[in-house]
Amino acid sequence: MTDRTIVAGVAIDTRHWIGGRRVGSAETFTDHSPIDGAVLGEIARGGAAEADAAMAAAKAAFPAWAATPRAERARLLHAIADGVEKRLEELAIVETSDNGALLRSHRRGVMPRVAHNFRFFADWLLQLEHEDFETRGHTNHVSWDPAGPCVLITPWNAPLMLSTWKVAPALAAGNTVVLKPAEWSPLTASLLADIAAEAGLPAGVLNVVQGYGGEVGSALVSHPDARRISFTGSVPTAKAIAAAAAANLTPLSLELGGKSPLLVFADADLDLAVDLAVEQYDNAGQVCLSGTRLLVESSVAEEFTRRFVAKASALQQGDPRDEATDIGPNIHQRQLEKIDGFVQRALTAGARAVIGGTPNEELGGLYYRPTLLTDVAQDSEIVQEEVFGPVLVLQTFDTEDEAVRLANDTRFGLAATVATGDRERAERVGAQLVAGTVWVNCFFVRDLQAPFGGSRESGVGREGGDWSFDFYCDVKNTVTAPNGWRNHG
Repeated sequence: MTDRTIVAGVAIDTRHWIGGRRVGSAETFTDHSPIDGAVLGEIARGGAAEADAAMAAAKAAFPAWAATPRAERARLLHAIADGVEKRLEELAIVETSDNGALLRSHRRGVMPRVAHNFRFFADWLLQLEHEDFETRGHTNHVSWDPAGPCVLITPWNAPLMLSTWKVAPALAAGNTVVLKPAEWSPLTASLLADIAAEAGLPAGVLNVVQGYGGEVGSALVSHPDARRISFTGSVPTAKAIAAAAAANLTPLSLELGGKSPLLVFADADLDLAVDLAVEQYDNAGQVCLSGTRLLVESSVAEEFTRRFVAKASALQQGDPRDEATDIGPNIHQRQLEKIDGFVQRALTAGARAVIGGTPNEELGGLYYRPTLLTDVAQDSEIVQEEVFGPVLVLQTFDTEDEAVRLANDTRFGLAATVATGDRERAERVGAQLVAGTVWVNCFFVRDLQAPFGGSRESGVGREGGDWSFDFYCDVKNTVTAPNGWRNHG
């Protein structure tokens, strides 16, 4: 068994990264490219032993890293960002090969954002403070103490960006990290370990353990030395993680699924609204924030649909490495079958496919046609459950109150998008929507200083800016009396 693989000319170590060195496992799992099914490598498959080793390394490295001055921690995070930028093209092509997202997106947006994640939290750390305040003459001083080893479990749809969204603030806060990447897209996490080591990050501060959630993942989230757990993924997995963490009262941050609405009012700029709706097919629909439920005011629904079909039909589906491609493959055969199952059950129940509705027979493999379904009931599975594929549903409404009612009528609450030309309506509707993020006449505008998370079954907690440090730290208040000091000559 080889410990390395070559993907698009890039050498990648397929072993874990624990305590500043590469560690193999007795077993491996096979990583396939969703583009063409090619084998990308045999990846070390961790279990309880590797989880224990990684947690031990993180625990041992924690005291020194927690005591490292803020300025030095920030310097190292900037050095990691430098390393990401130096290897941006390699990271982009490897991630495209591994998860099938567009290469042009990785080059222009995703990998630059990876570097920005490190730079942002490095800089935020240096200005993190709370003004002292007085209580009956006593001084209150708020500080953020590092919490300890953090277990970070990340998804496959934006592997490196979402990993570093957690890794960067956890490290900035003075914690050590055990990162468990998704088994369907593990490769760039291994490259991140190399970049961090080259930047000078001390051994044991960042550890990467690969494998299946039910094996090494379960061992990590139930580990008594884990002081924080952050997870992005599905609701059922989150419930299992929460149950495991409960035994140790380990604090959790959970960013979960969504079934977000996109509300289009008759007074909206329809061309803008159509652009926003078609954008929901980004990453082959594998975006938790996607507004997959198009709620369109009845008086403009026919015209909206006509324009939508024209624009969506012009999307180019194919190899994500091609600059002309707009939609690539879905991640895995299991995911493709799940997507098609949702669509076929909806069609059997009476839904109508305006466009799409099947895998792309011309391309074969894991490519699913961009799909829009209408004639769907509010309580139907296709309206209520997250598909996580290029599948949208269109419903109509007649009044603002009805639009809000339909928008809020799921168990999720991750995001919402509103298209309207009326500022007062935007404020009124936005205030009533159950969502962690509301976009008005825009989509996917994300600032790292803003709180991010979901309501209801879309998550627990918020991260970003101060909220990240509030989660990854033990926030302390020190109260000092105004007198009682002794003078020492």
